[in-house]
Amino acid sequence: MNARLPPIAWPEGVRRHGTHTPAQGDATVAFTLDGQPALAREGESILHAAQRHGVAIPHLCHSNGLRPDGNCRACVVEVAGERVLAASCCRTVTPGMDVKAQSERALKSQRLVLELLAADMPHPEQAGELSDWLSQTGVRVRPALAALQREQPAPDLSHPAMAVNLDACIQCTRCVRACREEQVNDVIGMAQRGAHTQVVFDLADPMGASSCVACGECVQACPTGALSVKAPGAAVLPNGQLKVDREVDSVCPFCGVGCLLTYQVQDATIETPERIVAVQGRDGPANGGRLCVKGRFGFDYVHHPERLTRPLVRIAGVAKDPAHITHKPDWRSVFREASWYEALTLAAGGLKALRETHGPASLAGFGSAKGSNEEAYLFQKLVRTAFGNHNVDHCTRLCHASSVAALLEGVGSGAVSNPVSDVEQADFILLIGANPTSNHPVAASWMKNAAQRGARIVLADPRRTDIARHAWRTLQFRPDTDVALLNALLHVIFEENLVDAAFVAERVDHVQAVRQAVQAFSPEAMAPVCGIDAATLREVARAYATSERAMILWGMGVSQHIHGTDNVRCLIALASLTGQIGRPGTGLHPLRGQNNVQGASDAGLIPFMLPNYQPVNQAEVKRWFEHFWGAPLSAVPGLTVVEILRAAERPADDPARIRGLYVMGENPAMSDPDLNHARHALASLDHLVVQDIFLTETAWLADVVLPASAWPEKTGTVSNTDRMVQLGRQAIDPPGEARADLWIIQQLAERIGRADGKAMGWAYEQPGAEHHGVAAVYEEMRQAMHAAIGGITWTRLEREGSVTYPCLTEDDPGQPVVFADHFPTADGRVQLKPTTLITADEQPDADYPLVLITGRQLEHWHTGSMTRRASMLDAIEPAPTASMHSADLAALGVQAGDRLRVRSRRGKVELTARADDGIQRGVVFIPFAYVEAAANLLTNAALDPMGKIPEFKYCAVRVEKVGSPA
Repeated sequence: MNARLPPIAWPEGVRRHGTHTPAQGDATVAFTLDGQPALAREGESILHAAQRHGVAIPHLCHSNGLRPDGNCRACVVEVAGERVLAASCCRTVTPGMDVKAQSERALKSQRLVLELLAADMPHPEQAGELSDWLSQTGVRVRPALAALQREQPAPDLSHPAMAVNLDACIQCTRCVRACREEQVNDVIGMAQRGAHTQVVFDLADPMGASSCVACGECVQACPTGALSVKAPGAAVLPNGQLKVDREVDSVCPFCGVGCLLTYQVQDATIETPERIVAVQGRDGPANGGRLCVKGRFGFDYVHHPERLTRPLVRIAGVAKDPAHITHKPDWRSVFREASWYEALTLAAGGLKALRETHGPASLAGFGSAKGSNEEAYLFQKLVRTAFGNHNVDHCTRLCHASSVAALLEGVGSGAVSNPVSDVEQADFILLIGANPTSNHPVAASWMKNAAQRGARIVLADPRRTDIARHAWRTLQFRPDTDVALLNALLHVIFEENLVDAAFVAERVDHVQAVRQAVQAFSPEAMAPVCGIDAATLREVARAYATSERAMILWGMGVSQHIHGTDNVRCLIALASLTGQIGRPGTGLHPLRGQNNVQGASDAGLIPFMLPNYQPVNQAEVKRWFEHFWGAPLSAVPGLTVVEILRAAERPADDPARIRGLYVMGENPAMSDPDLNHARHALASLDHLVVQDIFLTETAWLADVVLPASAWPEKTGTVSNTDRMVQLGRQAIDPPGEARADLWIIQQLAERIGRADGKAMGWAYEQPGAEHHGVAAVYEEMRQAMHAAIGGITWTRLEREGSVTYPCLTEDDPGQPVVFADHFPTADGRVQLKPTTLITADEQPDADYPLVLITGRQLEHWHTGSMTRRASMLDAIEPAPTASMHSADLAALGVQAGDRLRVRSRRGKVELTARADDGIQRGVVFIPFAYVEAAANLLTNAALDPMGKIPEFKYCAVRVEKVGSPA
C-alpha cells in the first residue's frame, strides 16, 4: 500500500533540534489514530506519524536528529490491548495498531508529567519548550507541588559563550546524546543517583574549565534553557527564549563543509540597530543540523565597531609603512574618509592609468574564497576583460593548489569524488595531513560516527590530533616524509598482489611506471625514513586494499609542501590501483579550507584556468569566451599569488613589474609566506585597492579602501567541499555606507573599461534588480560552466537550496559520487604518475634545529580578520601560542604559559608556550591567525613546481626562552 503522506505539522512555538532523521522506505503502514484511519511510513514512530496527521503530542526528551530515548514520558499514548502507556517517540507503528493519543487517560498522564517537571523549577514560565507545552495544554503547577521544590543548583557562567542553569534541567538527556552520539565529544554525562542525579561536564568541572569544544550542540538540543547562549543586550521573551523577529536561512561563512544554518535576527528599534542574536543549525545535506563553535558563536564580527562603513583614501604624502600592520596608529593619521564617487574614481582611475601607461601585464587581482560564486565569477571576468591579462588568483594557491594540479592531471577533475558524508558507508577511512576536529569539525563528527559503527580510521599525520582517539591506527610519521610513507604502502599493494586487476586493466594507465618507481620503497627501507615500523605499514596497506569500501581524505598537511603534488599523486595511485574509487564510500576527498574555495576555483579565480577549469591558452576555449563575453582575451597564463608579489618588487623600469593590485576579501599581508617580503611587496605597489569589511593588515597598505559586505549581508551561492552549490540569503543590511561586493565590482569595471578601450557594457545592475543582479550574474556563470552546473538554475536553487554538481539538466538530482564508469581524462582512464623522494626546501641544522608546522586552530579561522573580532571566539582563545612536546619545553627550561621566541631565517615572533605531547620531539606548531605573532613571518616561500603552492608545512626554526640574548 503506497499513498501520499501529509507533512509533519509541528506545534507552533516548539523549537526543533534539526530535522535530520534516518532515511525511511516508501512503504506505508495502516493504523488507527484517535479513531481515524491513518498512514505511517514503515519504521516510523507513533510520535512522527501523529505529527504528520496534525496531532500534537507533548515531548521533551525527543528531538529529531537524536536517538529516541523515551525517558521524559510526556509523549505517552494508549495502544489498544496494552496494559501500560507507551512512549510514542520510541515506539514504532505496526500494521493495524490502534493508537489513542488524546484519550482521557493519555492526556491526564501527559499533563501530569508536564506539571511534575515544571514543579521542580523556580521559573517554569521561562523554560522554553516546556513552557510552550504548558501553555498549549493549559497545565498549571499546584501550589502544593511547587512547595516541594528541590534546592536549586547555582548557575555556571564560566564559559564565554554558554550559560548553565541546572535549575531548569529536567534530565531529558538530550544534551548528553547530542554531545556523545552526534558530535562525539564525550564531555557531558550524568552523575550521582536518585534525587541527586545531575548533568555534569567531564568530572563535574565547570563548563568553562572542561574539555568542551563549544560546538553548542547541547544548547541547540536543550528544551528548557538549562543550557543557553549568552547574548548580552539581546531581548528575551517571557518563556526565556531570545526574542527573534526574523529567521533567515543561509550557509556558514567559515570552512568548506558548507553547514546550513539559520540566522536569528532582532529588528532595529529606536535604541538599537538590527542585529543577529543567535545561529541555529539547519538540516543541510552536509551537516544535518550540526554546527561547530565558529558556525554557532562566530557571528557577531559583523557588528564589530571596527567595521568599515565609509570609503577610505590614503592621505597624500603618508608612506605605506608595513610597521602600521602590527603597530596600528589611529587610522585617521593614514587615511581620510571619502565619498563613494571619489573613492571609485580614484580606485579605478589609478588602475586604468597603470594599464594605459605600462600595459596590461602591470596589473593583477586577488579574489576571495569567502565571497559568493557570483562575486568570484565577476571578479575574474573584470581582471581578464578590463586588466587584459590572467593575473588573477585567490587563496586556493595557498591551500590545495597542488591537490587540484595532481587531480586534474590524474583523474581529470580538481574536485572531490565523494562527499564527506560517504564516510558513513566506508569500512576504512584514511585521513592524512588533516586535523578535521579543528578545521572541519562537523565533517569530523561524521568520521567519529563512522568509527562508532565500526569503520576503521587510520590517521596519518606528524601530529597526534584529537581524531586519534577514534582511530584504529595512528601513523605519526616524520614531517616531510609523506611520499616515503605512501610509496611504502604502494609497494605492499604490488608486492602482495593486492591490486584490483580488473579495475586497473579497464581504467588505469601507467601502472608499470608506478610499479617500477616504488620497488625501492619497501616498508623495511622506508621505516627509518618515515618513522613508522614496517609491520604497521604492511598492515595498513592490506587493510586499505582489502576493505570493501575505503575512502581517502586529506588536508593541507599533504598539499602545502614543495612535493605536495607528488603527495597527491601517491594518493591517486593508492585509490586507483585498489579500485577504491567510483563507488559510494570510496574515493578521494581533499577537505577544502574556506567556505567557497571550491566555488571560487570553479568560477575561474585561477591564473591559468577560465571558469570550470578550461585552460586559458587553449585556442578553442579562448575563442568561446571571447565570443561569450564579447571581449578579447590574452592567451598567456597569468601569475599566481606568490609570483605576483615577487613581481611587485621588481625594479621600477622592469616591464614585468606588477604595479597595480585589486584585492577583494583576501589578506596576503597575513596569509602569504615570508611576510616581511610579502608586506614589502604590497607596500611597493604603485596602486593598491582593497575591498573588505575591516581595515585588514593588507588594507593598511592600500591607496583606496572600499567598505564591503559581510556574508550575512548578501545573497549569493557558495560551493562546498562536497561540490554542493548552496544558496545563502541576506539576513541584515551592511552598516553605514558599506556596499555589496557585487555592486563594487560592477562600479569599478564600468569605470576602468575594457582593455581594448571599449566600454564594459555590463547590464547586471538594472533598476529593480534584486541584490545587484546576483541572479543575472549566476545565470551567466551557469552558461560558462554548463558542463558542471547547467541543470542548477537560480530558480531551482531558490526552491531546493542545495544541489550537487555535476548536474546537467533541471531534472538531474546531481551526482554526489563521480567516476562510476569513466574519468574525464582524454582517454577516460586514470593517468598515474610515479614519484620519488624530494626533501623540503629548507632543512634543520645546528642554528635552526627544529621544524615549524603552521596551521589553524578550532576557534580561529584563516588570518583571524573575522574570528578575532567575534567576541565569544576571541574570549575562548585570545592569544597566540606555540605548541611543543613537554620534553622539548623542559629542555629549554620553559613551562607551559611562559613566553617563547621562535626564529627562522626570515623573521621572529614571540608567543606563549603550550605543552602538547601529540607533537613529536623537534617540532613546533603555530597557528597563523594572530597578527601580533604572525606565523608566516617565519615560513618559507619555496614553491611546488607544478601547483605553485608555498611550503607552509615545513621550515627550520629555533626556539628561545624570552629573556635569552637577542
